[in-house]
Amino acid sequence: MEFKVLSTCGEARYGKLKGTHGETETPCFMPVGTLGAVKGVTWKNVKEMGYSLVLSNVYHLYLRPGLEVIEEAGGIHSFTGWKDLILTDSGGFQVFSLGSLMKLTEEGVEFCSHLDGSKHFFTPEFVIEFEERIGVDIGMVLDECTPYPATYDYAKHSMERTLRWAKRSIEARTTDRTALFGIVQGGVYEDLRLKCVEEITRLPFEGFAIGGLSVGEPKEEMYRITRLVAPNLPSDKPRYLMGVGTPEDILEAVEAGVDMFDCVMPTRNARNGTLFTSYGKVNIKAAKYKKDFTPLDPNCDCYTCRNFTKAYLRHLYVSREVNSVILNTIHNLHFYAKLMEGIREAIKEGRFAQFKEEFLRKFRGEGS
Repeated sequence: MEFKVLSTCGEARYGKLKGTHGETETPCFMPVGTLGAVKGVTWKNVKEMGYSLVLSNVYHLYLRPGLEVIEEAGGIHSFTGWKDLILTDSGGFQVFSLGSLMKLTEEGVEFCSHLDGSKHFFTPEFVIEFEERIGVDIGMVLDECTPYPATYDYAKHSMERTLRWAKRSIEARTTDRTALFGIVQGGVYEDLRLKCVEEITRLPFEGFAIGGLSVGEPKEEMYRITRLVAPNLPSDKPRYLMGVGTPEDILEAVEAGVDMFDCVMPTRNARNGTLFTSYGKVNIKAAKYKKDFTPLDPNCDCYTCRNFTKAYLRHLYVSREVNSVILNTIHNLHFYAKLMEGIREAIKEGRFAQFKEEFLRKFRGEGS
C-alpha cells in the first residue's frame, strides 16, 4: 500500500491512498458493506457516487458465506463483484458486543454465533489469515474493544492485550498484498492512549486506527481523545477513526488530522427515514411532508433529489415500499460523498476552517 499526504491545512490533510485494487483520495468515508454489500444500493450506485473504498467485516463474512465459499469464488472482489478497494474490520467490535455470549482469553475470544448459537474462536492469527486468504486490500487486526465506561485498570489491561495481539498479528502475516492497520486503544485515559501510540507505532503497520470511540462516551470525550491521538500518529501513514460518524464528527476529526472514516449512519438512517441535507436532518415520515412537492434538498444533485419530492419520498416510506430504502440510501450516501469532496477541496485550497464553519452553520439551521 502507498500513501502520500499532498496538502495540509492546519492538521487537516489531503492525500491519496493506493492499494492492490485501486486508489482513493483522503479524507474519505467508507460505505459499510458488512456482508459484502451496501444495504439498499448496488455497486454501480456506489461507484457512480465517487466511492472507491468500502468496508466489510470478518465476523459476518466468516459466519456466512464462510471462508471456503469466498476463497473458491476467487476472493472477496470476485465473489462480491466490487473491483475497487476493500477494508475489513476484524469483527472485534461485533464479538465484544455479544456480552455473555463471548468469553475473552489471552489466546483469543470464544463466541456464540448470533445466527444459530454455534461456538467459534477467533485468534489474532486467524483474523489475519482470513483477511489474506479472501484478498482484502486493508485488514484490521483483532483488538479488544474497550467499552465505555471502563475503569483505569480495565482500560490499561485491555490496551496491553491489544498491543500483544498486534505483535502476534504482524508475526502472522504472509503477504504485503493485504496492508495491515494497528489499532490504538486506552479508553478515555490520555496516558494510556499515548502509551499505546508509542508502542504500536513501533510495529511495521501500513496504517493506524483509533478504536474504542463512538461506543457511548460523550462527544466531548471522543473529540478530546481524537485531538490527542491523531497528531501523534505517524504523519506518513493513514489515520482511521473507526465507526465515526455524523457530519459534525467527521469535520472535527478531519480538523484533528484523521484521514479515513466509516459508519452505518447514512445507510441505517436512510432505512429509518432520516435523511441528511445541506440544511440539516429531515425526518421524511413526518406528516408535514405529506403535501410538500419540493425536492428533498435543492442544493443536491443526486438521483433522488433531481427526480422526486418530499411528498413522494414520505409516501414510499409510510407505504413500506422497497424503493423508499433505495432512494433514501442513494441520497444519504451521495450527501456523505459530497461532504468528503468538499472537505478535500477546502484542504487543498487552504480554507478548511472556513468550510467547516459555513457547513455547520447551515447544517445546524432551522430548516430550508
